[in-house]
Amino acid sequence: MSTAPPSSVTTPDLGAIRSFAEFYPVYLGEHANRTCRRLHFLGSTLALVCLAMLLWTGRPQYLLYGLLCGYGCAWIGHFVFEKNKPASFKRPLYSFMGDWVMYKDIWTGRIRF
Repeated sequence: MSTAPPSSVTTPDLGAIRSFAEFYPVYLGEHANRTCRRLHFLGSTLALVCLAMLLWTGRPQYLLYGLLCGYGCAWIGHFVFEKNKPASFKRPLYSFMGDWVMYKDIWTGRIRF
């Protein structure tokens, strides 16, 4: 069984996108799988906990832990469930921004958890 997308489906060139407003709908399209979104949400929440621990303890290893939690959960979601490459490989800043906007959109109910 082929895992390639149908020929009628095209993946936008992330390098051609010039604004976050253009990027975010594409970003959401790459997070159609509910488990992937949930893993992003979990990773972002754990990253915030690590940030709080960094501020509370002053121990810099919590920065590393936060990055590992956030990106680790997100990348598992993409490679295992969404079956695509994370946008952070091509557009790291927009992808980082998109993750936090999606996190807010999940909290506010705009995106289904």
